[in-house]
Order: sequence, then C-alpha cells, then structure tokens
Amino acid sequence: MVTYLDHAATTPMRPECTEAMMPFLGGRFGNPSGGHALARAARQAVEEARDVVATALGAEPGEVVFTGGGTEADNLAIAGMVGARGGTPVCSAVEHHAVLHPVEALGGRVVGVHADGQIDLAALDAALDGDVRVVSLMLVNNEVGTIEPVADAAALVAERAPAAVVHTDAVQAFPWLDVATAARPAHLVAVSAHKFGGPQGTGALVVRDGVEIEPLLRGGGQERERRSGTHNVAGIVGMAAAMRATVEQRPAAVARVARLRDRLADGLVAGVAGVSESGSRPTKVAGTCSLLVEGIESEALLVLLDQAGICATAASSCASGAMEPSHVLAAMGVPRRLAYGSLRLSLGWTTTEADIDRALEVIPAAVTQLRERSTVTIAT
Repeated sequence: MVTYLDHAATTPMRPECTEAMMPFLGGRFGNPSGGHALARAARQAVEEARDVVATALGAEPGEVVFTGGGTEADNLAIAGMVGARGGTPVCSAVEHHAVLHPVEALGGRVVGVHADGQIDLAALDAALDGDVRVVSLMLVNNEVGTIEPVADAAALVAERAPAAVVHTDAVQAFPWLDVATAARPAHLVAVSAHKFGGPQGTGALVVRDGVEIEPLLRGGGQERERRSGTHNVAGIVGMAAAMRATVEQRPAAVARVARLRDRLADGLVAGVAGVSESGSRPTKVAGTCSLLVEGIESEALLVLLDQAGICATAASSCASGAMEPSHVLAAMGVPRRLAYGSLRLSLGWTTTEADIDRALEVIPAAVTQLRERSTVTIAT
C-alpha cells in the first residue's frame, strides 16, 4: 500500500477531471484551429474551459493564455516581459527554478528573504529602480509552503517602479488559497493543472488587459498570438474541471488537511529528537509539512521511506536526488548541516488519517535506523 505525501510535486487526478477528459481522448479529437464541425466543437470546449479558468483566477476570459504547464507559464511571464519591454527582472531568492533561472539568465536581481521564507520588503525596495520591468514573487513557496506578501510587494512596486509589472507563480497556491483574490494585485499569474488534481502538461498564464508580452512560441498564432501551438483540448478541459472541483471543495479541504498536517508535524517533532519545522507554520498553507532532521542525510531517509511505501521528497521534486541542499533553505539561513536532513511531506485532497498514522509509524523508525547505522559506521 502506498502512502502518498508528495502532493506538492503532483496530485492524483480528480474523478471530475478524468471524466471531463475522456471524450476528447476518443471521438472528440478535433483541432480547435480548424473550420469543420469537429474542430468547432473542440474550440467551443476550449472556450468554455477558458471561462471556468478565468473565473477561478479572477480574470477575464481574454486574459487567460493556455500553456504546457507552470514552467512554461513562468518563463513566458519573465522572458515575455523582458522581450517586450527590455529592462531588468527581479525575483525573490526562494522562487521556483522556473522563475529563478530565467531571471538569472536575463541578468536580473535576486532579493533575499527572512528566516520564515517571506521576502524582505526592505531589500526589494532597494532593488527597485527605473530599469526594472517585471518583479516576480511566488504566492506560495513550493518547498516550505510559505505564503508570500504579494499584495504588499505589488504596492511597493507600484510606488518605486511604476513602469514594472508584477508576476506571481501561483502554482502551489491554488489548492489552498482563493487565488482570484490573493493574486489580484499581480499583472501576470501562473498556474499548473497537476498541482490541484488536473492533468500533467497543462497550465495557464493570466495576462491582464493592457500588458503586452513577447511570445516564446511562434507559429499558428493561437492564444491571441501569445502562445502558438495546437491546443491540448483534453488537458485544458480537464484542468477546468479540476479547478471547478477544487474551488467548490477548498474550504472543507483546507480545514481537514490543516488538521492532518498539524497532527503529522506535531507528532514528528514531539516523537523524534532533533526534528524541527522549517519556516513558520502560521505563514504556511495547510498542505505543507517541511521538516529538518538532525543527524541524517535526507536522501538515505527517502530510500527507507520509499521501501516502506511512503512517497516524499527532500525539498522540491526538482531538487530531489541532488546532493546540494535546497536553495530555499539556504536563502532562509538554514545551516547546511540541517538542510542536508530536510524532508518535505506534502498533503492534498486524497490524504487520509491512515496516511498520517502510517507516516508517524514509519518515519521515526527510519530516522532511528539511520542514526544507529551512522553511529556504527563512526565506531567502526
């Protein structure tokens, strides 16, 4: 039996999503760019999905650009703005690499954060000037779950760099926050379907009216010339269905999952010596349990957990497998000796009490085993 505690990496597809997709994986296979009846039916499905996505994100339908996922949406926001306006991009030091790497490649500026993972607004103030054209601050951190002060940052940008737009990577936020409200101050908002029960390989970028971006992909001129390429109709329809279900179920899910997360975190901190939480729980979303385990290396712990049927990661799923500690934890000032023992347990819509019971049984035993093994090795 698998205990899945890696929802921040990807989520199981919701049944509403699977059901919505199935017709478009069979007989309804038309290309939305065509002119015949089958194509028109596909185009209608895409536009109906666009309406759902727009409502869920607090946007107008014409502001929604469908993409191949969150990474593409983030790259389109950063590189697209610099391509259209020139200037310098700015981001926080705890951004997902889909933001951090484009900003660095374009000669941008990276702003530090506090120990809880929230951006240092004074440092952001110092980084802003007339050359800045886009500022990127994620709504929720993908490793520790910290909610960032996007509204405060946007107000500061409007005052200090009025020529700049604000982009927020809301990929990790959608299951837990009302993104339509929380991301409203941002001009560009990125989401990815597979983080909230939709299909992998599908995402969207909100581009507010009046904001012009340079496309990354050129060709057929789809998405109002902002993202060329044949639409992934099944994926888009599935994303809309997953969004609708997530919004409807979100209040109950947040309350239920927060209670499970608190039980998990409290149980591990109290039950295993040398375990602490990274970041501040009151500033985190409900689904993230980010821990630091002294005296072990997380890669070894993950092997034991995997053998016991528990799916987890050391930091972000992109970083798992690398021996260098998380750049997020480093930016938060976590010592390397602790960062090497990081463990991210992320809960979601399928998490149950039994999953928490299993984690509280297996993880302490695995940590003890590793510590005893380390002691024997040193003694030998």
